Amino acid sequence: MKCVIVTACAVGIAHTYMAAEAMEKAAKKAGIEVFVETQGSVGIEDEASADKIADADFILIASDIEIEKPERFEGKYIYHGLPSEAIKHPQQLVEKAVASYQSQAKSE
Repeated sequence: MKCVIVTACAVGIAHTYMAAEAMEKAAKKAGIEVFVETQGSVGIEDEASADKIADADFILIASDIEIEKPERFEGKYIYHGLPSEAIKHPQQLVEKAVASYQSQAKSE
């Protein structure tokens, strides 16, 4: 399973990067191939390429603000969470995202 994770927070400093680190570790622990994009105070860093997005089974967005360039993810399954949830309970957030994706995929 492959996932692109995007993290962003209102201030765009600490929580963006703390969430990114926690989510990357949790996803890898769950056996998910992951690419992490941060949208901090300096804008998009490590922007997910069109190929990374196309290869992803789903997109997990941990953000409490509107992300930049959301149109890149049109047509993909998107699961939304908050940076605070990603920092405090990253494994649970990953598990919820995977379960939600799998549930949606079965119904198609």
